[in-house]
Amino acid sequence: MPVAAARYRHVETTIAPALARGDLLISDRYMASTFVLQRLDGVPMDFLSLLNAYAPPPDLVVILTATPGTIAGRIARVGVTHRFRADPTAPAREVELYRDTAAFIEGRGTKVLGIDTTEISPSQVVQRIADAILTLPLPSKASTTSPTPQDT
Repeated sequence: MPVAAARYRHVETTIAPALARGDLLISDRYMASTFVLQRLDGVPMDFLSLLNAYAPPPDLVVILTATPGTIAGRIARVGVTHRFRADPTAPAREVELYRDTAAFIEGRGTKVLGIDTTEISPSQVVQRIADAILTLPLPSKASTTSPTPQDT
């Protein structure tokens, strides 16, 4: 599976070195997206879990969602950007799969912050995420230098 291969490479080249340095690492697509998108393709959760067992669990998973109608409206405004958006049943299925995925991830001991973006502004979303990050323990060997754009 190309997604699992990319995950292994990302862990080896980016995540593991950053964690070894004690850096704070923020990734915009990780386990939750993988579990949802591949399950939309019919891949069983148990299989996905095995494929991704190599990847270290994050300290926090943020899942942004909205009502299926809101998602469908956003897709209509932006247009179909990938094959999952072409399926009119995908928004409702996606919301349900993210709910199931959040429960699965929490059941494995990882904190999940679910944010329904239906009626809040992007700045409110950012504030909630920032507030949640501030409650996390700092890395044990926190870096004293700021990352450059090339490091992120």
